[in-house]
Amino acid sequence: MTLAIYQVDLTLLEHTFFASREVGLLYETEPVIGNYALTYALGWCVSPYNWDGPPRYKQDLLPLNRQGRYVTPATFLPGRLRFAFSQFNAQSDSYYFRFDQNAIALERSRKARAMNFPQAGKIRLLAAESRARFYVLLPGEAAPALPRYIRLGKFNSKARLDWQPLHLLTSEPQEQEQVVDFFLNAADLPDAMLSTLRSFTLYNIPPAPLVRQARLRGPFWTGRLPGGEVVHLPAGMHYGVETLP
Repeated sequence: MTLAIYQVDLTLLEHTFFASREVGLLYETEPVIGNYALTYALGWCVSPYNWDGPPRYKQDLLPLNRQGRYVTPATFLPGRLRFAFSQFNAQSDSYYFRFDQNAIALERSRKARAMNFPQAGKIRLLAAESRARFYVLLPGEAAPALPRYIRLGKFNSKARLDWQPLHLLTSEPQEQEQVVDFFLNAADLPDAMLSTLRSFTLYNIPPAPLVRQARLRGPFWTGRLPGGEVVHLPAGMHYGVETLP
């Protein structure tokens, strides 16, 4: 199977929020965009609009492995990451309300049902004009339809994509040892390469841990961008959702 690889620069056009971490009343977005979120945003798979069941990663992402499609997490570029803070209050402004356990009651005679979502707090968002980079691996050499804009996060915020093709320097991946500076999804690395992982920075964010500055040994694709920069990407990356609980 022939392979096409693209380097994609993502520019946030609006503040973007993911509930990566909750610390008391603060709901934080970590400085990374996961590759599963990017996969849905690119339109490679679509979940039902109304869905009350567990996450659909296995149903939605496993078919992409058979198609040979893959996208890495997005890493923010040095000096191009900014945060924005906001407050929210979803409490009722009705004439009467009272606090019940984990809920706000709006009627005097009826006990409110507990709600499993925050009713007030602060949120940390990725600010507009922040810029990140990720890589897309696609089967075939013909250029597919590459979206120029996507929507991301809880608020469906708009982002712009700028695509650059990588010219592969070899027809097959070559055995190498590399330090990969950008984020990788640890669950998506081949087992043989993951066993060589010696040093890394870990971001333990559900549903799968992300690693950065990872020293890996194994087969790598090597490509050159139009500007001359050389990029090394681990070969054999795939959606490792079958290992997720």
